[in-house]
Amino acid sequence: MMSVIIKTPEEIAAMRAVGRLAAEALDYIGQFVKPGVTTNELDKLIHDYHINVQGGYPAPLGYGTPPFPKSCCTSVNHVICHGIPDDKPLKNGDILNIDVTIVKDGFHGDSSRMYAVGEISPQARRLINVTHQSMMAGIEVVRPGATLGDIGYACQQVAENAGYSVVQEFCGHGVGRGFHEEPQVLHYGRRHTGLKLQPGMIFTIEPMINQGKRHLKILNDGWTVVTKDHKLSAQWEHEVLVTDTGYEILTISPMTGKP
Repeated sequence: MMSVIIKTPEEIAAMRAVGRLAAEALDYIGQFVKPGVTTNELDKLIHDYHINVQGGYPAPLGYGTPPFPKSCCTSVNHVICHGIPDDKPLKNGDILNIDVTIVKDGFHGDSSRMYAVGEISPQARRLINVTHQSMMAGIEVVRPGATLGDIGYACQQVAENAGYSVVQEFCGHGVGRGFHEEPQVLHYGRRHTGLKLQPGMIFTIEPMINQGKRHLKILNDGWTVVTKDHKLSAQWEHEVLVTDTGYEILTISPMTGKP
C-alpha cells in the first residue's frame, strides 16, 4: 500500500484537466480514421495536436526500452496493444485501437478507444461492444473498500460470458505524475481479493479482450503484441478516480459526454 500514491485535491484537479485533454485528442482523431489513411498519418496528427493545440507532450514518444518510436499506439485487428504506427494504409473492415497519453504540467492523461474503419463485420462490432462493456463493468464496482480483485472479476465475467478471453500479461496501472504507477490493475481475478481501494487513488482500467484464445506473442520490435491465433483483439481504456462514494471517470469524451 505504501507505494500507491493517494492524490491530493490539487493533484486530482490537475489529473481531471489532463484526462480531459486525452479524451479531446481521441475525439479529434476519430474524423481521420478511414480507409486509405496510414497509422503514421494518424500518429503525426496526434503528435501535432498534443503539442501545438493542447500545449502538452506525447508521453509514449521515447518511452521504455527500446524507446517507443512514435507518439501514440495504433493497434489494428489482431494487434492486442502497443502497435507502432507505420505506413500501411488502413482498409475497410479493419478495427483500430488508438492509445494516447499526454503529459502536461507534470501529469499524465491516458486513454484509448476503438475505431471502426469503414464498414466492419458484425463479429468485429460485437467484440468492440463487449470489450467496452467489460471495461465499464470493472469501473462500476470501483468504490472505497472494494478490491482490485472485484474489478478484475467484473471485467472477466463480461468477456468470458460472451465467449471471449482476457489477456493476462498486460494490465491497468496507477497514473499521475508517473506514466505507470502502482497499483497494477488486472482484468481477471477473484472478488474480495487484493488491494482495497481508497479515495484519492487514480488508475486505468483497460481490458484487452481476444476473440479467440488469450495467448499472445511479442514481435521482434520489442513492443507490438499480437494474438497467437491471429484472431481479433479489442481494448478500451479510461482513467478512474476513487471518490468518497464511488468513482469518477477522468477521460470521458467531451464531444459525446459518454464513457
